[in-house]
Amino acid sequence: MKRYHDLSFEESRIIKDGKTEPSGTGIFLNNQEPGIYVCRQCDAPLYISTDKLSSMCGWPSFDDELPYAIERIPDGDRTEIICKSCRGHLGHVFLGEGLSPKNTRHCVNSLSMAFVPAFTSEGYPYILFAGGCFWGVEHLLKDLQGVTSVTSGYTGGHVINPSYKEVCTGETGHAEAVKVIFKCSFEELTKFFLEIHDPFQKNGQGPDLGSQYRTAIFYLTKEQKDIAESLVKNLKASTIISPAGPFYPAEEYHQNYYTKTGKEPYCHSYVKRF
Repeated sequence: MKRYHDLSFEESRIIKDGKTEPSGTGIFLNNQEPGIYVCRQCDAPLYISTDKLSSMCGWPSFDDELPYAIERIPDGDRTEIICKSCRGHLGHVFLGEGLSPKNTRHCVNSLSMAFVPAFTSEGYPYILFAGGCFWGVEHLLKDLQGVTSVTSGYTGGHVINPSYKEVCTGETGHAEAVKVIFKCSFEELTKFFLEIHDPFQKNGQGPDLGSQYRTAIFYLTKEQKDIAESLVKNLKASTIISPAGPFYPAEEYHQNYYTKTGKEPYCHSYVKRF
């Protein structure tokens, strides 16, 4: 099951037909915000902002890619780069220019990408956690000191704007997840998340089985990635650490589910691990 974004004429011309936007016109050319650049067509994470390169070439440039994101294809005397997930055209990659220690420049069309910022419009950081049914994760996180808000939703898949029914099939690639906006220590927040679900169970939580119930942390900055990897490694947990893509809020009846119903989580509880 796959569903992509609708593209404008100019986006389609570049992503599907392999054309190039005019130099100096891209909306991400001078973007310095922290976050993740994703494929405009399919949402797949492509680049992290800390790898953005000031190359003065007229197009957004990066000296590295996210793992498994890019495919390289010979294109005459150049090398084309495409999104590995949907095979949409991104631009070209050049080597040996000496512009950074990695000696690599991905020259990418802005119209081939979308941007997932690492901070809300109010300036707060956030993280995407997946740990089984989002009802329980949301319920146990929302009252934690330093947490501003928790929203249940879907992320990590290849279907644009999925429904709960679609995610439940396990065929969208999405995980049930929560978006946590916070103003506390990210390390302490992540420790708590790893203590309120079973980070050792793969593709499930308790009786809820399937990849949509996997344990995962979707990071938006290198700092979040490094802290999450260290904590997971320390526990020898099964939690997947992945770059964040777009987050799709779940239907309204899923929000604050246990508060609305007066019920209690059936597969989430606190277990001290740190």
